[in-house]
Amino acid sequence: MILRLILKILKHKLLDICKPSWILAILVAINGYWFIKPVVQHTLEMLPSVLNWSLDWLDLINDIGLAELPRLLLGAGLIIMSIGLALQARLAWAFSLILLLVVAAISFLSSAPGLLLLSYTLVVTLLLLMYWKSFDSSSIAAGSLFALTSTGALMLYAVFGSLYLGDQFSAPIVDMPTAFYFSIVSMSTVGYGDLYPVTSTARLFTASIIVMGITVFATSISAIIGPVIGGNLKKIVKGRISNVMRKNHFIIVGVSPTAHSVYAGLVERGDAVTVVAPVGAEHEYPADADIVFGDPSSADVLVEAGASKAKYILALRNEDAENAFIVLAAKEVGDSDTKTIALVNSSKHIPQIRRVKPDVVFSLQLLGSELLVRTLKGETIDNKLITKLFFGAESTE
Repeated sequence: MILRLILKILKHKLLDICKPSWILAILVAINGYWFIKPVVQHTLEMLPSVLNWSLDWLDLINDIGLAELPRLLLGAGLIIMSIGLALQARLAWAFSLILLLVVAAISFLSSAPGLLLLSYTLVVTLLLLMYWKSFDSSSIAAGSLFALTSTGALMLYAVFGSLYLGDQFSAPIVDMPTAFYFSIVSMSTVGYGDLYPVTSTARLFTASIIVMGITVFATSISAIIGPVIGGNLKKIVKGRISNVMRKNHFIIVGVSPTAHSVYAGLVERGDAVTVVAPVGAEHEYPADADIVFGDPSSADVLVEAGASKAKYILALRNEDAENAFIVLAAKEVGDSDTKTIALVNSSKHIPQIRRVKPDVVFSLQLLGSELLVRTLKGETIDNKLITKLFFGAESTE
């Protein structure tokens, strides 16, 4: 049974690595690198001159090609967004789709060598659309990635644009520090007035920096603050309020047919029941059921389900090894009056389950076969027999 448990854990770890979100994150990162590769190679060739702060930046921009700046931003954005995809962030999924569509459009309008990249981009886009359900989380990390990407892209646009239009300002912008200073002042809408555009083109460019700066900052703040507020509200509604209500209740761990039947029986008799189910597990519990999703053998998850105030904790999963670990976790966080019940799916595992010392061990195989044999033999079936089969002792009634 121990070997089986180890193999199951390894299987879960492998499935975590091979989740669609991870695979798509890798594919998107490859897409971004493929798109950005020509610019990176050309820039690396010019690295010695780039490190020289006294160079003529206008010549450098003309040498690299101003038209290559969007390619640089899009490729870097896809690589950064792949991290958010690995975190299953919906924001990263939406932003990646937008970037991929732009990459596909540029590849379509380019020469023949871009057709292969176009095909790959379209395939990745279709895969993202197919597995959209895998990206349903909202996190601070994803919001931070969005803020980093959008702010970095705007900064590059502002800096290189300022350098390219340098002679169209009141004091010509000819070096990187001045361009960086002007970009920050414009993006933050401070406007000291020491540098200002003097031509229509430069004015339109400066206006675009201001508008995009306000938009990027506002969106970035909402992307970061939103998950914080939403997470706290979710904790208040589903965590704290539910924890107050969870008292003298039954905790059913599992989504097996036995678990569903026991749940229905207890609810029918008016008992309060909390269900602990694995994340993503399919179940038939009603929509208004009190369900806590998480690792059923985790002490933290049982604490969230109110284990310290529960009457019984029932380990009703289909795997005996998992039921044994649930009992161990329940004994760690449960109150002294909390009873544990373990289902044994295979009667040969009863000795192993008894070693973790649950209060009740029952096997449907053993119970069913004993009742059937006694019925066939015409022997008495009463409360004393049922109590003995469940508890291993005579009834006190």
